[in-house]
Amino acid sequence: MATKGNSGELKTRSFVYIFILIGLCGSFYILGAWQRSGFGKGDKIASAITRQTDCSVLFNLNYETHHGGDAVTVDASDSAPKEFQPCDDKYIDYTPCQDQMRAMTFPRENMIYRERHCPPEEEKLHCLIPAPKGYATPFPWPKSRDYVPYANAPYKSLTIEKAVQNWIQYEGNVFRFPGGGTQFPQGADTYINQLASVIPMDDGMVRTVLDTGCGVASLGAYLFKKNVITMSFAPRDSHEAQVQFALERGVPAVIGVLGTIKLPFPSRAFDMAHCSRCLIPWGANDGMYMMEVDRVLKPGGYWVLSGPPINWRNNYQAWQRPREELEEEQRKIEEIAKLLCWEKKHEMGEIAIWRKRTNYDFCRQQDAKPTLCESRNPDDVWYKKMEACATPYPETTGPDEVAGGDWKQFPQMLNDVPFRIYSGSVPGVSVETYQEDVWLWAKHVKAYKSVNNIIDSGRYRNIMDMNAGLGSFAAALESPKLWVMNVMPTIAEKDTLGVIYERGLIGIYHDCGFHYCIIYTVFMPRCEAFSTYPRTYDFIHANSLFSLYKNKCKAEDILLEMDRILRPEGTVIIRDQVEVIIKVKKIVGGMRWNTRMVDHDDGPLVSEKILFAVKKYWVAGENNATSLE
Repeated sequence: MATKGNSGELKTRSFVYIFILIGLCGSFYILGAWQRSGFGKGDKIASAITRQTDCSVLFNLNYETHHGGDAVTVDASDSAPKEFQPCDDKYIDYTPCQDQMRAMTFPRENMIYRERHCPPEEEKLHCLIPAPKGYATPFPWPKSRDYVPYANAPYKSLTIEKAVQNWIQYEGNVFRFPGGGTQFPQGADTYINQLASVIPMDDGMVRTVLDTGCGVASLGAYLFKKNVITMSFAPRDSHEAQVQFALERGVPAVIGVLGTIKLPFPSRAFDMAHCSRCLIPWGANDGMYMMEVDRVLKPGGYWVLSGPPINWRNNYQAWQRPREELEEEQRKIEEIAKLLCWEKKHEMGEIAIWRKRTNYDFCRQQDAKPTLCESRNPDDVWYKKMEACATPYPETTGPDEVAGGDWKQFPQMLNDVPFRIYSGSVPGVSVETYQEDVWLWAKHVKAYKSVNNIIDSGRYRNIMDMNAGLGSFAAALESPKLWVMNVMPTIAEKDTLGVIYERGLIGIYHDCGFHYCIIYTVFMPRCEAFSTYPRTYDFIHANSLFSLYKNKCKAEDILLEMDRILRPEGTVIIRDQVEVIIKVKKIVGGMRWNTRMVDHDDGPLVSEKILFAVKKYWVAGENNATSLE
């Protein structure tokens, strides 16, 4: 029994209310009412159920689906579902493609060993990743920004190594994040206001930021105050919990590094890129890393570098590094920035800010010019080698035109037609189809909320859309209470991740890989894991994902990965064709998910159906017990 409470009386009373609810509402525990506070003490469960569950809605959920007018028995099968067993407790933080032991077998040069290295099929785990003992539902935002339950990421090394830098403190049974950082000892707010004196962060013009080497992502956490959303990344290194802490806080982040592979983002994605003592050798490899930043920056975007080597004359002694070394480091950075035609806007203290030109006309007259990349598609980046070349600007017709379209304020950009659409850059997507998509997903999300009426209550902070399309699901959900990681499978018919960024949203490329089997001389599907820790998302949405990967990845592998990254009591919504949903429902029958299959919002005759699910609460060492067993 996995309950947490102040006394046996609370547990007993809670079970009475739960079984009353089950009797009234049909034994379906969809809304995650069994919640736990961040301090690991039981909430008043009966009150939570009353507040969050609408029995009239549950009665309307369909146990049967209808296709062509005929009822289909959902649970009909010739065999019982396969039961997935818990993994060993040592795998509570299992992150397959960033496994430490595997990483150490790769070369150290250019951080190759810190890049993605996914296991072959025979080494993959086919079991359920347990949560650590005492795992607690994170605090709601914005409290989660400052406090994380110790049990969720029980690693104290950062509290010791970064004690003087005010990153993180351990207090009782929680971690506290004071908002400090190596480069902002006076707090993130003060540091951000310094940046905002140069960069237009206060009027909605800067919306998307890339934070390289983010630490525990305090910059991204505090930028939310300005309605700015930050994609943060850091490697899984000796500070193993950096990205885990970021996501526990409710801040977008992925495990990643600038090494030899291109970043998994489209060109012209970010309004600003940032490095605060991120330890990236910006002047190395002929400026390759700065050129990759240039690729993902919008024309007119800003690059912020704070810390070494900026202002080396006054700081070389404090940094305990030779003057000559720091001077040469900054000289190379300045040289590459000039080559890329960036304009230096500001240098004060240890902060330097450059701005990418709004179009190439500004750069034609300078003598030195970078080698331009030959690739015709700057968004083709999945497992592609980074190059020391500059990505060409989109064509313009005059010196005052902004390449890639004028900047718009957020939230105006959310539903306005993006440049990539009205310019015809995405074949097969017109202005009309874009507008129809916006309308359609507003309708779908409204229907979702009629089934799960806590979607926008603050219960779900970290959301993933695993087949994001044009990003209209995320746009329909847009709220300061939540954020959506929009995933673009690289095998999707249309690459629309650039459209998603133009709407002021964030996302990432991802895909199944293919393993070449010499014995059979065929490509075998290998479903690759996301670059994130277990239990980092509250809510996962998958629209036509299983149809997309049919004959490419096993449905079982995809579902196990969803289970790995989903929090206990997290929600899943899977939308697909009826035969796919039935297959998926059978698989998850052995995965400790409670499920309910419902009709399309246009009625039972539509062949597309929706599967709602909630992952049960269970933790390591429970001998297969769950919170409802």
